Amino acid sequence: MRILLTNDDGIHAPGIVSLHSAISDLGHIWTAAPLTVQSAAGHGITYTDPLRVERVQVTRSFGGIAVDGRPADCVKLAIRSLWPEQFGDNSQPDLTISGMNSGANAGINILYSGTVAAAIESAFLGVPSIAVSLYLRDRNNIHWDRASQMARSVIDRILATRPLSPHEVLNVNIPPVESSDAPMPPIRVVEMNAAPLEEGFDRRVSPAGQVYYWAAGEGMRFTSTTEGSDVDVLGSGCITVTPLSYIMTDGDRMQEWRESLED
Repeated sequence: MRILLTNDDGIHAPGIVSLHSAISDLGHIWTAAPLTVQSAAGHGITYTDPLRVERVQVTRSFGGIAVDGRPADCVKLAIRSLWPEQFGDNSQPDLTISGMNSGANAGINILYSGTVAAAIESAFLGVPSIAVSLYLRDRNNIHWDRASQMARSVIDRILATRPLSPHEVLNVNIPPVESSDAPMPPIRVVEMNAAPLEEGFDRRVSPAGQVYYWAAGEGMRFTSTTEGSDVDVLGSGCITVTPLSYIMTDGDRMQEWRESLED
């Protein structure tokens, strides 16, 4: 299996290094990831600036192509240009894995997430994908290697179920892993929680008198949480898997608007 590995925390992030180690025997792993941190970049892409690339060696066993752009840029560039240049015309990965992200991507965070955007871009271009994120309650107590082992177990079970279709994307969230021997949590397939974040903005004034605002809030606090949703189930300590779609047409309301607006 030929796998494109990417993320949004940047190619030097511990999550991608650890996940690479966990999946290294799954097939041929080839990495194209942002040069710098691109958290919450969403599905932004670069048009007005060049995308500079360089090969970097992060550790003795992990390196890849660093792209001075956003996560979706990395995947678009990799599938359209870098992969064919490396492996031959008309070739492409069998699978894209995006992560492991430093922080959960559940609920509305799915829309903001560069990790998920990279996975969706891949699926849009015809390469199935899996986004992987780790929910962090205590950023001073993170066991990346154990979390990546859990992620590998989920990936193995996904791939053993059936071949993923070209435009398929799955969003995986691992609950907090606070010890190196933490047991494997149960896996639950759940829907996305649909509620805004509890957040606000602190109004401040600079020494020069300029008013500015600083985003305030915690990324996993929502105005409401639906029972059985990804936010609810992840908070109870389970691994969540959510199938996603990039098709945003609201099919339930199509006929209503046709009847109202079409001649």
